[in-house]
Amino acid sequence: MRIIMLGAPGAGKGTQAKLISERYGIPHISTGDIFRSNIKNGTELGKKAKTYMDQGQLVPDELTCDLVVDRIAQDDAKDGYVLDGFPRTIPQAEALKHALEGRGESVDFAIDVDVPDENIIKRMSGRRACVSCGATYHVVYNPPKKEGVCDVCGSGLILRDDDKPETVKKRLDVYHSQTQPLIDYYQKDGVLKEVDGTQEIDTIFSQIQKLLG
Repeated sequence: MRIIMLGAPGAGKGTQAKLISERYGIPHISTGDIFRSNIKNGTELGKKAKTYMDQGQLVPDELTCDLVVDRIAQDDAKDGYVLDGFPRTIPQAEALKHALEGRGESVDFAIDVDVPDENIIKRMSGRRACVSCGATYHVVYNPPKKEGVCDVCGSGLILRDDDKPETVKKRLDVYHSQTQPLIDYYQKDGVLKEVDGTQEIDTIFSQIQKLLG
């Protein structure tokens, strides 16, 4: 079962990808993890990626796809995988399709976790992070016992720059221009499935399980 997770930043696709991975015994593969692993292990692809990242540049589509294909060729992914954060653009989707065809494979499901922008802005701007231990909270869904103070270590909590409404809005704009077209792309391929991401985590996962059959 080869699955791609789609959805805006903050839609909860990473959470669902982890649940799918645990339930079906297939690896949860995120591009961030792949980059970190290859850089840490000093692989040729990792060295190439690092040169771009060190300059604050995006890793080119072709190299990102090479890293992903290298990862999905590993033994633990022989029965499938769930891709989280890739592809992000149509050229990446085309490169992945081409690479999979070369292996006699194709994507089985592209699951779009659909959440309206206003919900995402509200959800992300309510996040709080501990400056010391990194524990995360939410002012509505997962508040600390004492406002502004970490339950774990007692340090102060902050609203990260990434979670500020104006930053979230910019990230959503990028998503709509670059990544949203993937929804049409996978719909044409007949593999797109949509779930309502405004529901409880368990409810969303139950729906995904029904879709996967």
